[in-house]
Amino acid sequence: MNKWIQPGVTLLFVALFLVLLSGANANAQNRTVADNRFEISRQLDIFGSIVKEVEMFYVDSLDMEKTVRRGIDAMLEGLDPYTEYIPEKEMDALRFITTGEYAGVGAYIARRPEGVVITEIIENMPAMTAGLRAGDCFISIDTVNVQNESSERVSSLLKGVPNSKLKVKVSRKGEKKPISFEIIRKQIVVNQVVYYGVRNDDVGYVYLKSFTDKSAAEFKSAFDELKTKHNIKSLILDLRNNGGGLLESAVQIVNMFVPKGREIVSTKGKIPQWDRTYRTPAEPVDTVIPIAVLINGNSASAAEIVSGALQDLDRAVLVGQRSFGKGLVQAPRELPYDGSLKVTISKYHIPSGRCIQQIDYAHRGADGSAASIPDSLTSVFYTANGRPVRDGGGITPDFVVGDQQTPTIIYYLLQDLNVLFDYVTDYVQKHPTIPEPEKFEVTDDDFEALKALAKEKNFTYDRQSVKILKNLKDAATFEGYTSEADSTTFRELEARLTPNIDKDFARFETTIKQLMASEITKRYYFERGAMIQNLKDDAALNKAVEILSTPNMVASTLKLMPAPLSAR
Repeated sequence: MNKWIQPGVTLLFVALFLVLLSGANANAQNRTVADNRFEISRQLDIFGSIVKEVEMFYVDSLDMEKTVRRGIDAMLEGLDPYTEYIPEKEMDALRFITTGEYAGVGAYIARRPEGVVITEIIENMPAMTAGLRAGDCFISIDTVNVQNESSERVSSLLKGVPNSKLKVKVSRKGEKKPISFEIIRKQIVVNQVVYYGVRNDDVGYVYLKSFTDKSAAEFKSAFDELKTKHNIKSLILDLRNNGGGLLESAVQIVNMFVPKGREIVSTKGKIPQWDRTYRTPAEPVDTVIPIAVLINGNSASAAEIVSGALQDLDRAVLVGQRSFGKGLVQAPRELPYDGSLKVTISKYHIPSGRCIQQIDYAHRGADGSAASIPDSLTSVFYTANGRPVRDGGGITPDFVVGDQQTPTIIYYLLQDLNVLFDYVTDYVQKHPTIPEPEKFEVTDDDFEALKALAKEKNFTYDRQSVKILKNLKDAATFEGYTSEADSTTFRELEARLTPNIDKDFARFETTIKQLMASEITKRYYFERGAMIQNLKDDAALNKAVEILSTPNMVASTLKLMPAPLSAR
């Protein structure tokens, strides 16, 4: 200690230093806030001035709503894919995501060259009861001719006040004259539990499509029926291709199998006052039934909260493929003129403490691209029983069952309404009924008929390998590397990679037949029928049934020795 400074004086100097430091920090924070506010004001002034100048002097007339919307979308796109502006006219879509409800006729539509056609009918909804079918093409709605209208315009005309009437006129293949229908709109409720049933006599199965404010009630109803009427001894919850939804709905479903008061998820963001911890609010329904959860690369958000929380709490085994990895939470913010901003406000953490967000949008490359968090930068966390799990890359299942990658031809068969869609429409006209979904199968003749139609309509399906090869050839030519030998090599590769209907139909016959069976069954038995078809010979489902049907397999997977406290 310096001899000139006595102990009491030392404390005085320290206290004075801390006061000055805190004051400096406060001043720095105030300056930062003031600088930020000035910068916001400055940038808004610049943006407003540019809009005015462009509107006044640009050589052509502008649609200012579309022009400004492009600017807004580009700005938000640079943040993440989930932050988006929703104007008043698109608010119905946001309400549908959160409730699964809208007022209309219950039909999905799409635009084709000849007009807007119905692509799918929802079971027991007005379009079905009135007699409309998939494949019908709209001619008019009430007094409005819609033959040249967009699908968005037709959709807006079909929607309206519940119990109101509308008249539609459609053309139908096989019918010479247009057909007219009178329909009464109603509140359309899209079921989130698409299908549930029993496997191996005592294994319950429930498929949940997404998480709305009614998902938990639908799931509980299905589970209660499986227990009381079918006496199931274990449960499979299928969350594959479930893109998520409401966080609260996810907590409610986990709560059915986890004691009251357990932490399921916490959110952390820029504003500490908005951080929340979600605990199970009620007494559970069943804390002992063995559970397997099916996930894949399209299981995201709320689906990952459910599967991840059940894994972290050692309450279920997970089967399938690694999930999508969306650990971001969005909230709506009201905007002027009845619009809304759906903005990412926080990241969520499941019970082990891990955040499973896979893409790092905060640190982009020089080209603006965002990349996955490398495995080397992820951390190890532990479940309730001490099993190691990692953050930063979705949810990894306990039993990995790999799906075969979907061939390009399958994607285009689904997207191109001129081939498979038309084939199924013609099939329905020729076959008034088909067997139950469990028994229906596509024949070899059906398969050959689809292939013949694909050839007749010059069905084309893009392949990335062909695109890449063309780009490589162009680059090699530009740089002078294409000698005669090189050209021969390129021609050989082109011959091998160029789409060939006969070759690709033969190569993917099993997958194409499965797709045909699903699309045909959907026309007769709707979404539930297609679901039953898709579950035939399902590898992940079969593995889950095997696990749940094997004594002690779930317990041996979950109940491991706890990790040392220092490692948690």
